[in-house]
Amino acid sequence: MRIVFMGTPGFAVPSLESLLRAGHQVLAVVTQPDKPVGRKRLLTPPPLKVAAMQHGIPVLQPDRARDPEFLRSVRELAPELVAYAAYGKILPQAFLEIPPLGCLNVHASLLPAYRGAAPIQWAIINGETLTGVSIMRAEAGLDTGPVLLRREEPILPDDTAGTLGERLANLGAEALIEAIALLQSGQAHFEPQDDGRATYAPPIKAEDAALDWGQPAERLRNKVRALNPKPGAVVRALGRELKVWRAAVADGRLGAAPGTVVELLDEGPAVQTGDGALVLQEVQPAGGRRQGGADFARGSRIEVGDNLAGSA
Repeated sequence: MRIVFMGTPGFAVPSLESLLRAGHQVLAVVTQPDKPVGRKRLLTPPPLKVAAMQHGIPVLQPDRARDPEFLRSVRELAPELVAYAAYGKILPQAFLEIPPLGCLNVHASLLPAYRGAAPIQWAIINGETLTGVSIMRAEAGLDTGPVLLRREEPILPDDTAGTLGERLANLGAEALIEAIALLQSGQAHFEPQDDGRATYAPPIKAEDAALDWGQPAERLRNKVRALNPKPGAVVRALGRELKVWRAAVADGRLGAAPGTVVELLDEGPAVQTGDGALVLQEVQPAGGRRQGGADFARGSRIEVGDNLAGSA
């Protein structure tokens, strides 16, 4: 089948690879423009662009999907189908009408749950134990289109957004090939979503990454897992910003104020929360390197009874 494939992050790469292995003709890859990355702000291509170039596939990088020149380029390619995974922008109706078989979206949730940009992160933050992927026909709304198929995937207790995202990317790639086969055979049946059951997963903002010692330790640990590998959960500790990359839940101490160090363990300091204690197993001070929680505690001369929310 003649396909234009769209996406941006590493999540989209397995779907592109699966299309090529299945023998589909990928006419072009559409991805977002290169962006400055890191302290030196080096202009860096999206992972999907890198993969496309390795296969010699033409790459389109419009600033906006509604740009007339971009729409004209896609029409000239004459795709039968557009498929996309984590492209990052809502597609306009003028684009959705180009392919005669429509546009299929690989979405990392069991729709209508977790519509939006960060379904993997919010599922982990909210303590879900089951998620999956959905293949839906795109509409102009936010992940509102009818669903062709869903595939479930458990969320493991130690999953991060990185480990879960990798599994869902591969599961989505398999489901996409299955969905296209259903289209080709005329057996595709699209099920409308129940909008009344919809939940949302908006982009992660700076305030979403902040850890509040007053929340339960389990909720904080879920947030640490959800924001690994990026952007990282953040807490103010001893008057400075600290990213927390790994954490565990331990027993708290009755009467201790949230933010108080209640025990120094081999894996790191245990900090009182609103319910239980959070063990800081791996952290990164602002401008510094990642380090074990115990090393951080020794280097910062942290003692039991210190309140990390206080000033240095």
